[in-house]
Amino acid sequence: MKLPLFPLQSVFFPGETVPLHIFEERYKQLINDCRNEAITFGIPVFINNTLSYGTEVQLVEVVTTYDNGEMDVICVARQVFKMLSFENQMEGKLYAGGDVEFLDMENSADEKLRVEVLEKVEELYGLMDVPFTQISPKQFSSYSLAHKMGLSFEQEYQLLQISNETDRLLFIKGHLESTTAILTQVNHAKTVIEMNGHFKNFDPLDFEDFKI
Repeated sequence: MKLPLFPLQSVFFPGETVPLHIFEERYKQLINDCRNEAITFGIPVFINNTLSYGTEVQLVEVVTTYDNGEMDVICVARQVFKMLSFENQMEGKLYAGGDVEFLDMENSADEKLRVEVLEKVEELYGLMDVPFTQISPKQFSSYSLAHKMGLSFEQEYQLLQISNETDRLLFIKGHLESTTAILTQVNHAKTVIEMNGHFKNFDPLDFEDFKI
């Protein structure tokens, strides 16, 4: 399938709201084409000087149009795709385009795994002293808090490429386990540092029967 393309150094996950400020002439044309022809476009992720994977998005609303033609728009992310070809300008257009192949996604996963991941998210938030809003496991998916659990840009890009929900949740679980372990060590180190210089009540050791 051929899609108009709007490359960005950002990762968007299916179902996510995508706010964009449009100021380049080529993308003004793209948004106008979306309004007039009800087409979707793709946001391939620009990473390591490549464009390999991205997300199809659909225009939902033009919130503001400025006097100079710039726009604030709201889109929603839909399907993940793999890039097959890229052309800097589609025929007769200012914007880029290319052939893409949509990933065949599996979005079901065991509820027990969802609960485990949610518990680890809550633990992470607790360690960071950040308020956590409870989410029902049935409403939770690997994409729900993908931008809010400390994943790096590279990790978010890895997550985008995983087509199976169970594998996505396991990927997140592994990240959360390593991150909480590090934070626990950091918090312990802070406690030790804060104790430095204070009188400590040491428990004397009993060496009565000690031998070497």
